Amino acid sequence: MVVQNTSSTQKSLQLGVGILAAGAAIALLYFGRVFFITVIIASMIAFLLDPLVLFFMKLRMPRALASFVVCSMGLICLYLAGVGIYLQGLDIADDLPAYGTRINEMVDSVAARMEKFENGVYASLVPKRLQPQNGVTADPAPAPADARGKRKKAEPHPPPPTVQEVRIQQEPTPLFSYVYSYLAEYYSALLMTSFVPFLVYFLLSWRDHLRNRYLMLFQGEHRDEAAAAWHGLGDMVRAYVIGNFLLGILLTVASGLLFASVKLPYWIVVAPVSGFLSLVPYIGLPLALAPPLVAALPATKDPAIYLFLAMSVAILHLLALNLLYPKFVGARVHLNPLAVTVALMFWGMLWGAIGLVLAIPLTAGLKAVCDHVTNGKPYSRLLGD
Repeated sequence: MVVQNTSSTQKSLQLGVGILAAGAAIALLYFGRVFFITVIIASMIAFLLDPLVLFFMKLRMPRALASFVVCSMGLICLYLAGVGIYLQGLDIADDLPAYGTRINEMVDSVAARMEKFENGVYASLVPKRLQPQNGVTADPAPAPADARGKRKKAEPHPPPPTVQEVRIQQEPTPLFSYVYSYLAEYYSALLMTSFVPFLVYFLLSWRDHLRNRYLMLFQGEHRDEAAAAWHGLGDMVRAYVIGNFLLGILLTVASGLLFASVKLPYWIVVAPVSGFLSLVPYIGLPLALAPPLVAALPATKDPAIYLFLAMSVAILHLLALNLLYPKFVGARVHLNPLAVTVALMFWGMLWGAIGLVLAIPLTAGLKAVCDHVTNGKPYSRLLGD
């Protein structure tokens, strides 16, 4: 009897410690989300670029130099893409007044229709004898009376302040304070983003050293499991990222051809944005619809064009998710729909929009590790399809 009580006490203690550890881990992930997101993104990029480093190493190039060349190529590609987006952004900025005018027209049209609908509902529900007649207005409220019963004269309103008085009351905000207040919220994110190229370079150039030191943390058969988990995680990340990238390129090309056929403004920028936004889980379709529909606002008022754009994006999205996604990505991920939904809810709640993007690779990476660890196989079967 004493042994049973001791065993139950130990299990309760282990359960309590596990709950506290899980709570502490969640709190750490939440408060250190910028750091963890930076490290995870840099690690994914390093796993993705590692085959290119191996290719240059086959040309008898040292690993450090090969890593530097690959990182430099990546930065050059990002720079060229940024220049292209900047040039297109200048053209879009010139057309902003046209977008504003078109949006104001749409808002006024919707407001007029809503007012007409409300008037129709009011006329159908309220009897005519209770409705106000045309040209009849209510008498203005009489002025209040004083103690003698005489009407008080309405006191005139004070004159509005002059422009000079307004300038005296409102002190101008310094430019530095304005810029600081605007960037203060994004300072930590921008700071961590600046570390990504350096992290990627060191992860690539020190890959063998890190792997050896990582395996030295384990002994015996656990070392073999750790090595298999390392390779499984790398294969999964490369398959997931490359699969999504190739799928995004296909959607970009198809969307670009469709958008160019109707002469959509700025289709060169709108097509890749719509194509890659379509890959966001669950909310990809509305995100992919927004760029082409907004770009078409000042160009046309024909409803057929908007219907064509909406149908094109929807068809491409459905074909990509149902036919192409299982071939490009699903063969490596092997997650059941319930695990994907719970992962999206958890990481989205914890890290916001970037959590929705990283939810599937994080969960698939956890499953890839559990696939090669003896104690983790039950959890792998729980997450698997």
